[in-house]
Amino acid sequence: MRSVSVRSTGCFVPPREITNDALRARWAASAPEFVDKQQAASGITTRWAAPEDWATSDLCVPAAQQALERAGISAMDLDLIVLGTDSPDYITPSTSVVLQRKLGALNAGTFDVGCACASFPTALATAAGLMATQPHLRRVLVVAAYMMRKLSDPMDTMSFFYGDGAGAAVLEPSDVPGVLTAAFLADGNYAQAWGIYAGGTAEPATPENIAAGRTQVRLVGKYPPEVNENGWPTLAKRLATQGGFALADVDCWIFTQVRKRTIEKVMAGLALPIERAHMVMQKWGYTGSACIPMALHDAIAQQKVGPGSLVALIGSGVGYNQAAVALRLTDRLVSHDG
Repeated sequence: MRSVSVRSTGCFVPPREITNDALRARWAASAPEFVDKQQAASGITTRWAAPEDWATSDLCVPAAQQALERAGISAMDLDLIVLGTDSPDYITPSTSVVLQRKLGALNAGTFDVGCACASFPTALATAAGLMATQPHLRRVLVVAAYMMRKLSDPMDTMSFFYGDGAGAAVLEPSDVPGVLTAAFLADGNYAQAWGIYAGGTAEPATPENIAAGRTQVRLVGKYPPEVNENGWPTLAKRLATQGGFALADVDCWIFTQVRKRTIEKVMAGLALPIERAHMVMQKWGYTGSACIPMALHDAIAQQKVGPGSLVALIGSGVGYNQAAVALRLTDRLVSHDG
């Protein structure tokens, strides 16, 4: 089987800012202390929103185009597009096929990965596995995007977290291993805790459940902190065992960007310096499915990582799904514009 590496990354943050002060004003009567409490725990101070007439695929386009430009290829050079999101344009067709048309990637096949904030590491591992065994797949675009804001009630305080954004990576074959190993966890016992519960086959949309807000995202039952506090270290240790490296060898850890305190606790439990955990929630909010590729792009742009760096990506999604990937960034990486 051939090796696969990340050739380039891309990122898109939309133009309209929604500050914590704006949310304090929005919920002044209903939840006056909520923003302060969540800011302290999450580290989130702001988030960004796309134009109201945009869909998730529109977020993907500039992130994908940046990754393609950095890789020195056109959309027509792509063999496959894998798109991860839990805020799709439609229930069907897939958002990836909509993106294919918008990019003009007419030679590419497409499919979606839908396991919420675990979607990008899942999509990356899947794409790399296909490339390892299918010689005709030479250039694959992996994209993840998030627009849960448009599927939420603005008066629901959980919308404190939701920021729009997208991240992308171009994968190519390489002479040395780039995508090293992957690990997965899941527990369907939490499937009814957080989600959009009307609009699918279990509960088709009706005037009654639309009026009741059942077609909007809702936190119905709390996830215990142990889901991530135990799950992330479990995945980290699996990556190290499977990949043949020590935890201390990892140069950069990127976790789902939802709660700074959880990241700090996990890093302390692994006896690793917090400086090795790259975080972006403080400037972009919680961008869900997109937060891991956005953070990876940001770490590369800031030169915190580059060719030779060992990077671990660990994501958590509602349901729950968890997925992790270990990457060795190679000399194939284009780490800056031009």
